[in-house]
Amino acid sequence: MRFTKMHGAGNDYVYVNCFDESPPTDLPALAQAVSDRHKGIGSDGLILIRPSRVADARMQMFNADGSEAEMCGNGVRCVAKYVYDHGIARKEILQIETGRGILTLKVFVARGKVDRVRVDMGQPILKSAEIPTRLAGDQVVLVPLDVAGRELKVTCVSMGNPHCITFVDEITDDLVLRVGPQIERHPAFPKRVNAEFVQVLSRTETVLRVWERGSGETQACGTGACAAAVAGVLAGLTDRKIVTHLPGGDLELEWTSSGEVEMTGPATEVFEGDWPDGRR
Repeated sequence: MRFTKMHGAGNDYVYVNCFDESPPTDLPALAQAVSDRHKGIGSDGLILIRPSRVADARMQMFNADGSEAEMCGNGVRCVAKYVYDHGIARKEILQIETGRGILTLKVFVARGKVDRVRVDMGQPILKSAEIPTRLAGDQVVLVPLDVAGRELKVTCVSMGNPHCITFVDEITDDLVLRVGPQIERHPAFPKRVNAEFVQVLSRTETVLRVWERGSGETQACGTGACAAAVAGVLAGLTDRKIVTHLPGGDLELEWTSSGEVEMTGPATEVFEGDWPDGRR
């Protein structure tokens, strides 16, 4: 099975072109095997680039633990780069089918290859039951959450997948690596949740680290950055257009006046290879 390793701001996935390849039937097992950073290729998960009847391509993604996820902002940017660079659909505006629906992406080309992509991530989901979360209120904005022996004030947003955002004075390893996993599996989140920790530098600039559902801490999370940008506006802490600094790089975010969240960031191809037949 031919694969391509790609990353968006350090959020790395193994990509398989299902226009040309037929991956094994046990996709959760394949995702776990290729994602292993010691015995596999090493990644935050597996993304399949499939044909679509309604768009230029369809993205199907699995986390490193084998669980299937609805959406990945950094991942879909890389899908757009692959689709353009490899000639599946060589046009400036692309339509990619995802678990969130059909997304529109604009590619920025340098020397014949895509290096940045802007994606319309759609409107955020703010109703508690649709995120989903069991926390009180129709919307969850700076609501108390008891977790890991402390009380946090959290804001919940879905960008097609659920996010729990906490604004803090300082982002620490204890928060991300100890509290993050407990937020992920907290009873308040029936489908588990991604946990974001945000430090506000100014009304137009933030720092973000994330514990991702099913993958652990990652270098970047596109949907998480979008959700945190929305949360900053809801909490009255940031403007609608910001730059977010993540361990793997920067993302430009805007919650537009029409209600959609736009994200612009890098998409990078690292290498290609062959995964031996029969390996899981």
